[in-house]
Amino acid sequence: MIQSAQVASKFTLFTHHAKTFPDLVTALRNSMLRAGVFRNEKTAEEQVVQVLNFDIHLVKDFRGRRYIERVTECIPIEEKNEYTYDHRKEKTLEGKFDKFFDNATQYFSKTTDRKIYAYRNILEYVDGEYVITNKISDKNLMEMRNNMNDEDKEEFDKFIEKNWGTKASNSTKEKVVKTRKTKASK
Repeated sequence: MIQSAQVASKFTLFTHHAKTFPDLVTALRNSMLRAGVFRNEKTAEEQVVQVLNFDIHLVKDFRGRRYIERVTECIPIEEKNEYTYDHRKEKTLEGKFDKFFDNATQYFSKTTDRKIYAYRNILEYVDGEYVITNKISDKNLMEMRNNMNDEDKEEFDKFIEKNWGTKASNSTKEKVVKTRKTKASK
C-alpha cells in the first residue's frame, strides 16, 4: 500500500484499526520492517509519513452507531541543514573545538531524536456536532487546489476564509500556478 501510494496514484484509500495517529504510523512502519522492505526504522517511518496526508478515524459507539471521530492531518517535518561550516575561520584551537562540538551535537540530536512528522486534528466530533479545529497546512491546501476546477477552487477558498478566517494565500495560489507551469514544461 505504501509503495503503490508513492508512485502511481493521486490518492490511496485503505483501512486500519489503530486507535491514535502515532499508533497508525508505528503500525505501518513496523509492517514495512517485517515485510523486509526496510531495515532502518527511521527510513521506513519517513516513507509512511510521506504518503499519509490525512487519517479519517471512524468509531462505533455503544449503540452501534458509526461516525467520524476526527480527521487528522499528517505534516512531514523537512530536515534542515543547520550545521555551521565556519570552523575554518576560527583562529584558536578552542574555537575550532567549539564549532566541532556544536556540529556534533546537532548531528547526534538529528540521528537519535529527530521528529519526522507532526500531526493535528482538522475536524473533530464534539458533543454531537463536527467542529473544525485546525487549518489544513498550506502544502495540502495547494495540492487540493491543484485537483480542482476553477469553480471548485472558488468555493474551496470561501470555505477556507469562512472557517479559518484567512484567504487562500497568494503564495499558495502562486505555487499552484508554478506547479502547473513546471508540469506543463516537462
